[in-house]
Amino acid sequence: KAGSKAKGPKVTKKFIINASQPASDKIFDVSAFEKFLNEKIKVEGRVGNLGETIKISQQGDGKIEIIAHNELSGRYLKYLTKKFLKKMQLRDWLRVVSTSKGVYELKFFNVVNDEAEEDDE
Repeated sequence: KAGSKAKGPKVTKKFIINASQPASDKIFDVSAFEKFLNEKIKVEGRVGNLGETIKISQQGDGKIEIIAHNELSGRYLKYLTKKFLKKMQLRDWLRVVSTSKGVYELKFFNVVNDEAEEDDE
């Protein structure tokens, strides 16, 4: 019984993590994030096991595209993105928001502080 996995049809999922907003403000390093994902995404329970199953590529200004030919959950990508933000100490300013299916965006928290009053000094 053990080990008889039923192989279903090939699943191809496409995810996009859009970090163009913080990347344009020069606080988010997209290539470091891409490298982080390459190192951290687990395939069959092992990191550094991407092979042909998962392709990670940069798409223009601050977008990272992940094409997975296996079961990869968007929630897992969101988790890894948060982990990267924490590592870079950006978790206080940025949050990961799903804008549509398979698309995640890094957005700034709406910081409402008394900037007008600080300028007077």
